Amino acid sequence: MLRPSSSAALGVFISSFLFIGSVLAQEQTATVTPAIAGVVAAGTRIELIKEGFSGTEGPIALPDGSLLFTENQANRVIKIAVDGTVSTFLDDTNGVNSLALSDGGELYAVQTLKPRVGIVFPADKVKMLADNFEGAPFGRPNDLVIDKQGGIYFTDSGAPPKPDQPPPAVLPARPAVYRITPGGNLARIASDIERPNGIQLSPDEKVLYVANTNGEYVLAYDIGKDGTIGPRRNFAKLEGSRKTDAGISSGADGLAVDAKGRLYVASSLGIQVFSSQGEALGIIALPKQPQNLAFAGIGKQLLYVVGRGAAYRIAALTAGFSGRAK
Repeated sequence: MLRPSSSAALGVFISSFLFIGSVLAQEQTATVTPAIAGVVAAGTRIELIKEGFSGTEGPIALPDGSLLFTENQANRVIKIAVDGTVSTFLDDTNGVNSLALSDGGELYAVQTLKPRVGIVFPADKVKMLADNFEGAPFGRPNDLVIDKQGGIYFTDSGAPPKPDQPPPAVLPARPAVYRITPGGNLARIASDIERPNGIQLSPDEKVLYVANTNGEYVLAYDIGKDGTIGPRRNFAKLEGSRKTDAGISSGADGLAVDAKGRLYVASSLGIQVFSSQGEALGIIALPKQPQNLAFAGIGKQLLYVVGRGAAYRIAALTAGFSGRAK
């Protein structure tokens, strides 16, 4: 018969064994995809391209099939070639967080060190487009998307708290969604979102989607012919939302759409996929929590995901929307 100390040791051993087995099982499920009809086949490998980046955000496709994303804490833009080769595309970026590409090849960005929105590439086109609203500086511009007329929709998640510094002389603008018209006029189009984050347009550009990190829904707004938006509505409910001191958090971050108008949401549980009507289709769990995503590669058949210092890609059954870089 085992003595009490031996029984306790055996219990610890069994518990540790079960815990390790559970972790390994979770890691295994996070390295392949479930079946999501029309999106990914069951067991598709989630390929790690590279990890160890200092912040990962803002991926977009380039016309040659390569991908750009921002290593925002390192103040640069990274390029992943079609063959998976990784290189630095742009340095000294003023804390670029997210990217968009115009039809003319100009790289637009939201920047966070000196909060602003502008063109960051090529060098002869660099330009600041907006850095304040009605005299109040932006807090932390987060994401953007360009419509086919050249209008720019972007989010400002608000200034992060800085308890060790005195309050600024001019208070930053509150969290909001903005639009810069093709003529360069700035308008605040939504200011009722707790923490606006990822932003995206439907393929037909009739709907604007906004990820609310401090909420349990992806929000949607119908877009008028003049680029203005209608009332806010709940588009899709995210799984995994939890209560925090700041309210409800879903971890909702970057957004992407595919050729069929499905919406992909980076969230605390992984990539949550919804139909164009907001129906939940499935979740792709990843080894690390995703922050943003985009379709790229030849024919935009690869889904690239970045988050927590890592970059992944997944072979998809669908193509990304071809009418924009993202």
